[in-house]
Amino acid sequence: MASSPPAGRIDFQRYRKLRRFVQQVFLHVLWWDVVLNAPWLRRFRRPAVERWAEIARRYRALASEMGGVLIKIGQFFSVRVDLLPPEVTRELSGLQDEVPPVDFADVVRQIAEDFGRPATEVFSEISPVPVGSASLAQVHRARLPDGAPVVVKVLRPRIDVLVETDLAAVSLALRLLQVSSRIRRRVDLGRLADEIRATTRSELDLAAEGRNAEHFARDFAGDDRVRIPRVHWEWTARRTLTLEDVGYLKIGDLAALERAGISRSEVARTLYRIYMQQIFAHHFVHADPHPGNLFVQPLPVGGEAPFRPGDPVPPTPAGESRPFRIIFVDFGMVAAIPERLRGALREYAIGLGTRDAARIVHSYVAAGVLLPGADLRRLEEVHEALFARFWGVSIGSLREVAFSEASYFFREYRDLLYQIPFQVQVDLLFASRAVGLLAGMATFLDADFDPWAETVPFAERLAAEELRGDWRGLAGRLTVQGHALLGLPRQLETFLTRVERGQATVQTSFSPEARKTLQRLEKSILRLAWMIVSAALLIGGVMLRANDPQASYGSWLMGLALLAFLYGVLTKR
Repeated sequence: MASSPPAGRIDFQRYRKLRRFVQQVFLHVLWWDVVLNAPWLRRFRRPAVERWAEIARRYRALASEMGGVLIKIGQFFSVRVDLLPPEVTRELSGLQDEVPPVDFADVVRQIAEDFGRPATEVFSEISPVPVGSASLAQVHRARLPDGAPVVVKVLRPRIDVLVETDLAAVSLALRLLQVSSRIRRRVDLGRLADEIRATTRSELDLAAEGRNAEHFARDFAGDDRVRIPRVHWEWTARRTLTLEDVGYLKIGDLAALERAGISRSEVARTLYRIYMQQIFAHHFVHADPHPGNLFVQPLPVGGEAPFRPGDPVPPTPAGESRPFRIIFVDFGMVAAIPERLRGALREYAIGLGTRDAARIVHSYVAAGVLLPGADLRRLEEVHEALFARFWGVSIGSLREVAFSEASYFFREYRDLLYQIPFQVQVDLLFASRAVGLLAGMATFLDADFDPWAETVPFAERLAAEELRGDWRGLAGRLTVQGHALLGLPRQLETFLTRVERGQATVQTSFSPEARKTLQRLEKSILRLAWMIVSAALLIGGVMLRANDPQASYGSWLMGLALLAFLYGVLTKR
């Protein structure tokens, strides 16, 4: 195993501790999920949920102690209640608030270094009590010289050293993943490491974060659903960011939302729609939507005066829901979707909303997320089955339904599941992270939230734009077709080279009826194999018993013959 960190400013004591944890997890997976995954050893395996809950507990303790990038990784997995069992997410959920604040004297010193004068000359007032203490920075309320209330985000001291150390540990984990050829085929691990490093380091430039905030403000200008805090550039530097104070109700404070008369299900729907617009229309995505970075601003009803952050919000009349805005903060982690993928994403959205499996597979081809030789017709079949079995299922029930349907999909699409014909596009890594966090947040707000119902109107709107010849729809189609055409010369050259070398192959696809016949034949062959094994064991046992009635070997073999016979007859495949 490679153990030396890359060159740069590294806290070697911290790195050694992180390296030890990474190696322990790697050995754990190697032993429990590879070695003991052999058919004759599986009965010795501990339950996976129990094992991973224990690892999550250890990770939480490590991240709470050491902070840095570890907190962000834990926050991501802590809200994936749509995928991970509650035993794991519960262990990680405490990481949302378990970041101890740095000493206020260090904050004041950092501000003075940034502006070249004492913090008391920069701000007329600054609270020593932080309103938020995140993994990379912490936030204090303050007042500008004119008395305007603001919040000041200041990077933690030595955070650049901690980040570089954590990135070295992440690089080690990615290098360990390279032992798997299946992972190497699907992920460009070198490019993935570069993307993680670039995105994480960009979070240390708070001036760049301010520019990202203004980008979002332009995207949602005139949209009453969204509020982006204003940046005060005169009081902003590389390690200090001063923003308008928008600390209303935390989106994760369900009790406060209910007291204010704000519908949790409406918040979930609005947040989902905003992200659909970010991904498929603006192509610029807030990639860190965990509960600490989202607020809800209650709006006045009737003759109420506008609310300021911290004001008490009276309940609404019975049966009436209070209007609101979603507020985004922390724009350090953003995802800009490249031009080459935008048309494919548009195709995917339309295919998803219209339940068009062929269109979805076509979007995969255009985006380049399929391995060479992937069976496209088979992929269409599995997507049609997914639509038939999961369409309309609420996001809160999705994990339970997925578990109940697992045996069906493994039985019917075992070839596809073993092959896993996808390769990860690193460009979409952080947008995918945002979607994962969004799914967990929507489930937390409303377990009955139906993402399918929210996707249909958006997809229909995109499809209507195409039919009208809308320039964006036309651009999307041209982009998809352009990428397909640009890839033809390379594909043709590859094909002709294989023909010249005698390496060309023809891939065929069975019809559903033929595939079912083949599966029945496979089951019969497997049962026959077990019958042969049991017969051989029985004959061997009888012969040993006849030669030496006192020996126990013959009885053992006959017992094994019975077990092999029962396994072959009773096991469902």
